[in-house]
Amino acid sequence: MDLIRIIFAILLPPLGVFLQVGLGGAFWLNILLTLLGYIPGIVHAVWIIAKR
Repeated sequence: MDLIRIIFAILLPPLGVFLQVGLGGAFWLNILLTLLGYIPGIVHAVWIIAKR
């Protein structure tokens, strides 16, 4: 299941974070990072998925 989340994190970072933590603070932070730059959103999403 983590592989699917990581694929989603690369394609659409907020979706990968949402699948991992739901509508928490990490999700909203990831949306902000993705809007500011796609790469920071990906890095944050993969970090959230790998951490848990």
